Amino acid sequence: TLFIFQMSDHFTSSDEDLEEIAELMEVPKNSNYFEETVPQYDNAQYMEHFRISRQKTADLAERFKNSEYFNYQEGGAPKISALKFITTFLWFAGHESVGFRDVADRFNMTKSSLHKVIRRVIYFLSNLSREVIVWPTANEKVVIERHFRENNFPGVIGAIDGTHIRIDKPTEDADSYLNRKHYHSIQAQMVCDHRRMIRDIFVGFPGSVHDSRVLRNSPLYNTLPEKCQDYFILGDSGYPCLPHLLTPFRDTGQLSRRQRNYNYLLSKNRYLAEHSFGIMKQRFRQLYHLKLRCIRDIVHFIRACAVLHNIAIEDDFEIQGELDIDPEPIARRDMVEGENEDDVNGIQQRNNVMNTLPFMLV
Repeated sequence: TLFIFQMSDHFTSSDEDLEEIAELMEVPKNSNYFEETVPQYDNAQYMEHFRISRQKTADLAERFKNSEYFNYQEGGAPKISALKFITTFLWFAGHESVGFRDVADRFNMTKSSLHKVIRRVIYFLSNLSREVIVWPTANEKVVIERHFRENNFPGVIGAIDGTHIRIDKPTEDADSYLNRKHYHSIQAQMVCDHRRMIRDIFVGFPGSVHDSRVLRNSPLYNTLPEKCQDYFILGDSGYPCLPHLLTPFRDTGQLSRRQRNYNYLLSKNRYLAEHSFGIMKQRFRQLYHLKLRCIRDIVHFIRACAVLHNIAIEDDFEIQGELDIDPEPIARRDMVEGENEDDVNGIQQRNNVMNTLPFMLV
């Protein structure tokens, strides 16, 4: 569900104003990084620091400038430019260990001003998801399916998976956010296509919840037949097998050759979703351990990064090191009985598809 965040007094408080006055009396900030250093970066340096291209940053800033999120600024302090809003947020999102104090000093603003900058850009970007994260059109489905067909798995228009975003221990209901690997997290369920473009996103369930329950509570679950029509998406064994969501055969050591071949080809094609997560986290490294405290802000921050991921899909982003792809799903397997039960029609669809696939295993 997409929560539209309207401008209100959420962005101002007397406490923040007092904090800002106190901070103004502290040590001087870095007064010229944004104004003098950033313009000297070449394209490669700019991408390294801000994770998307300079042109896409400028385009976002122009759109932000015309939004309510930018024009809501009040008070007697000098107005921060729209470009500085976006650039500051990109720096914060793109660096894993950076703290609020470091970012505030780098961009010559108080910490309370930085909080306002980050929150406004979060909700501005999150609300763009309605037009940036969209299900494939009929023509796009043909192109996507062709890619999967060439990779020996026809009929596919995407892959679904979930990822866990590490967060600090919440002050309320902390146990529900503790996942199977014993850290606190928020879940994000995404469907991605062959270009690693995110086509559907559902964010907000705590880390202890099983993938299948997240799916059943997402808008995607009831709209899959309408969205897929004659196609289907691929998922791992954490999901139920449905007519429009094909999953592997459970391997109990007695799989037939065709079943093993099906599992092999599904695995080869399904990895795109995990790869998409890896690229998004590598680009926006705050997603490795998100330092925000408010759960609602966290949910919208994750969605904002997904929006940026799609916007930047054409950028020549260089991956540094190996992607963070976990071969072992961390969702709980101790779900309620029947929660992950395969659908009868899904089983039939899987058998039909299995019998049409070319043999790729010896």
